[in-house]
Amino acid sequence: VPARELTAVSADGAELHVEVHGPEGAPPVVLAHGWTCSTAFWAAQIRDLAVDHRVIAYDQRGHGRSPASRDCGTDALADDLEAVLGATLAPGEKAVVVGHSMGGMTVLAAAARPVFRAHAAAVLLCSTGSSRLVAESTVVPIRAGALRTWLTRHILGSRAPLGPVTPVARRILKYATMGAGSAPHMVDACARIVHACPRQVRHAWSQVLHLLDLDHGVTELTAPTEVVVGTADRLTPPVHARSLAAALPHCVGLTELPGLGHMTPVEAPELVSGRIRALVTTYVQVKEGA
Repeated sequence: VPARELTAVSADGAELHVEVHGPEGAPPVVLAHGWTCSTAFWAAQIRDLAVDHRVIAYDQRGHGRSPASRDCGTDALADDLEAVLGATLAPGEKAVVVGHSMGGMTVLAAAARPVFRAHAAAVLLCSTGSSRLVAESTVVPIRAGALRTWLTRHILGSRAPLGPVTPVARRILKYATMGAGSAPHMVDACARIVHACPRQVRHAWSQVLHLLDLDHGVTELTAPTEVVVGTADRLTPPVHARSLAAALPHCVGLTELPGLGHMTPVEAPELVSGRIRALVTTYVQVKEGA
């Protein structure tokens, strides 16, 4: 249960549902979830970190409790993150910003923005990429090329309703997004979150991801940044993480988790929470005490 909830208003008037967990005055952490997810995706991190951190989580537009908007694009993602930072952090207050999948792309889109730079002490990018998402995806298990790209685009961009969470639906979601060793309760939790995303929203944002080109944002992300990826990630394979680590101005670590899929905060909750804690200790608490 959040300590408080609020609505942040983005540049175009879009309203964003925001939750704040943990004690006021504690070091802040801001969580940006990925495509078809919601604040519920961060349940494990919120439970762990809110004991001694101020954890700020928000629903991307059209996801969770944030209403859908006709404006879908990377500029909107950046506007939304800036709105959340401005609504929850004091002037000059620094936070660790964490992005998973499309949430990581949100960070890259905002990297050059003054508000983001004023508030980001450090960044954790989980299971994300900056471009060529559909071309590099291995969800369709055939050789890379035009056919695989076409099939992947149409599968991920389907307008078909996902329907109820059935055993077959769980198996499909596990194959596409999680490692083979994922526990059933993790698969079920992710399936319920993804299936709750409206199909119109799922389709609209799939088109944005297909055309994504945020390579310029990687070089603009000057805050200390750590990268995490699962070696069995089919949506954003490790090639993306390695490219990010090579291009980031201040990369402080690349971790490849054997056998894990795309849902790293759910599949490796203790590790992801631990990485966040370490970034806070190094880049937030130390600076505040200096």
